[in-house]
Amino acid sequence: MTTTAIEVRGLRKSYGDKLVLDDVDLSVRPGTVTALLGPNGAGKTTTVHILSTLVRPDAGTALVNGSDTVRDPDGVRAVIGLTGQFSAVDGLLTGEENLLLMARLRHLGAKRSQTRVAELLEQFDLVDAARKPLATYSGGMRRRLDLAMTLVATPSVIFLDEPTTGLDPRSRHTMWDIVRGLVADGTTVLLTTQYLDEADELADRVAVLDDGRVVAEGTPEELKRLVPGGQIRLRFADAVAFDAAARLLEESARDDAGLALTVPSDGGVAVLRTVLDRLDAARLEVADLSIHTPNLDDVFFALTGRAESKGTES
Repeated sequence: MTTTAIEVRGLRKSYGDKLVLDDVDLSVRPGTVTALLGPNGAGKTTTVHILSTLVRPDAGTALVNGSDTVRDPDGVRAVIGLTGQFSAVDGLLTGEENLLLMARLRHLGAKRSQTRVAELLEQFDLVDAARKPLATYSGGMRRRLDLAMTLVATPSVIFLDEPTTGLDPRSRHTMWDIVRGLVADGTTVLLTTQYLDEADELADRVAVLDDGRVVAEGTPEELKRLVPGGQIRLRFADAVAFDAAARLLEESARDDAGLALTVPSDGGVAVLRTVLDRLDAARLEVADLSIHTPNLDDVFFALTGRAESKGTES
């Protein structure tokens, strides 16, 4: 039993003169979700391709469940599953036929193949559509089938490269629930995504890639504390209380039309308690209070200096 499901040290990869990965380190604990965030071209997909043995690194080591991706690629392939940015299903086959084909390629045997396919069709809510042509499948159904095919051989480590790109909100949430279920059963997930809310929803840890380097790593909450931008917004019922509070909280910004003050905050309880204690001491009542803390969008823009654009990357 290894203490890490994925261990990357000093990973480097270039394509011609383009340095895509520059001394990348990454550790992923078993039974967790780690999200790779970064702008297009940051190296997210290249990292996944190296870990899934599709690409050889120029330098460094990458271990999956203790197996080296270069020295023991068969050992790695035996324990992983990969769902790429684009659907890998065969449009000429039904959903059931796609799964049976994958089961045979995985050498499950006839009896085990039938059993496993039936389990996956049930798990991914595809029983009614199992024998229908893929032309009748929605985008969300195709992505569920794609992930089901990845799970035919019950891999312990799964790489999900942009798994919900192009899906409607309902289908995205369905995929999130599926991922949570896999992790609850002990599966390790490495996720790349262009949706920052997706990383916030699913990831135990987040690594931010920029120009081929990991520029920050930690839990979503830890990363949010790296950037300023927290605010406490206080709204008052009348102009008298509003003006008095503005004089008391000199560091606040005024919204005269809304009778509201915005006070800078680090997101901690201490700042909020101090503000409320000062208002209480002055006998000033707050009609409404809201707190804004930095989200992963704020972290992403602060660390990479630019917005994420849609599309594929290296």
